[in-house]
Amino acid sequence: MNKKIAVIKGDGIGPEIVTEAMKVLDKVAEKFGHTFEYEQLLMGGCSIDVNGVPLTDETIAKAKAADAVLMGSIGGNTATSPWYKLPADKRPEAGLLGLRKALNLFANLRPAVLYSELKGACPLKEEIADRGFDMMIMRELTGGLYFGARKTEEVDGVVTATDTLTYNENEIRRIAIRAFDIAMKRRKKVTSVDKANVLDSSRLWRKVVEEVAKEYPEVSYEHMLVDNCAMQLVKDPAQFDVVLTENMFGDILSDEASMITGSIGMLASASLNDTKFGLYEPSGGSAPDIAGQNKANPIATILSAAMLLRYSFDMDKEADAVENAVNKALKDGYRTGDIMSEGMKKVSCSEMGDVIAANI
Repeated sequence: MNKKIAVIKGDGIGPEIVTEAMKVLDKVAEKFGHTFEYEQLLMGGCSIDVNGVPLTDETIAKAKAADAVLMGSIGGNTATSPWYKLPADKRPEAGLLGLRKALNLFANLRPAVLYSELKGACPLKEEIADRGFDMMIMRELTGGLYFGARKTEEVDGVVTATDTLTYNENEIRRIAIRAFDIAMKRRKKVTSVDKANVLDSSRLWRKVVEEVAKEYPEVSYEHMLVDNCAMQLVKDPAQFDVVLTENMFGDILSDEASMITGSIGMLASASLNDTKFGLYEPSGGSAPDIAGQNKANPIATILSAAMLLRYSFDMDKEADAVENAVNKALKDGYRTGDIMSEGMKKVSCSEMGDVIAANI
C-alpha cells in the first residue's frame, strides 16, 4: 500500500523525535510491503523564521493533500524567544490552532496507558498501579464552552462575564460515532461522560449517544457524570476503555489521565476529522532546554505514528507491531533520561529509535 504522509517536524525537540518516528515507519514499510512518501512542511516557529507567519496557505493545502499528518512539537521558550514578542495570532501555537480549524479536526484522541515496566512512576497506590490501565480519552475538540459566544460587560454596575456552552446534535453524533468505531478496535466499551443532572447540553449529549449506541450492538456503553469520572480515574482506572466526552470535560479528564501514567513523554495523541484523515502528535511540548541534544524521549511520537497506522490507514497489524516493539524496548530495560531508573540502560533519543525499529 502506498500512502503520503505530511511531516511537520516543528520546533524544539520536534525534528529529533519525528525523525525517530519516521525511522520506525520506514521499518514498518519494509517489513509489511508498504511505501510511505513523506513531504516536509513548515509550521510554528520555524515557519515564522522562514515565512514570517506560523502557518501558510501552502502548508494547509499540502496537508490536505496528504493521507495523514505526523507532527512533532510547536513553540519555544516563551520568556526568551522572539516569537513571543509577536501578536498572539502570529505566534507559533496560532499555527496549530489554524491547522486544526482548516482540517476540521473535531475528534481528539489521547490514550493513557500504564506500562508495567513504568508503574513505579504512577502516583496511585501500588495495588491500583499493579492492575495497570489502557484507556482512550475521546474529546470533542471544536465545540462547547471554548467555542461558544462570550462577553464581558457591566450589568447594573457589576462587571459580569458570560461564556456559552453550545452543542448541536450533529456535533455530538459525529464524535460519538468516532468513539464507538474506535471502541470496536479496542475492548468494545464506551463510557460517555456528561453532567446530565444539571446541563441541557449534557442531556442532549446523552440522548444522541444512546441513539448512536443502537448501531453498535457489540459495544457495551454506560453514562457517567463527570465528577464521578474524575474520582474513578484515580480509584479504578482499569475499568475504562474509551471515554467519550465534550470539550472542557475532555480537556480536564485527559490531563488527569496523563498524570496517572507518570510520564508525559509516553503519551501519544491524534486529532481526526470525519474521514480517515488525522493529525498525529505527542502530547508533550517542544522542550527547548534539551533541543538538539539527542536527549528527548521519542516514544510518544512513535506511538503517535502507531495511531496513524491504525486510525488513518487501517493497518492494525502494523500498529500492533510498533506498540509491541515499544513494549519490548521497555521490557529489555532501555530508557531515555526522563524515564530512567536504577539498573536500566540509558539511551539517547536516536538510540531509542534504533532499538524500537530493530524490534519491528
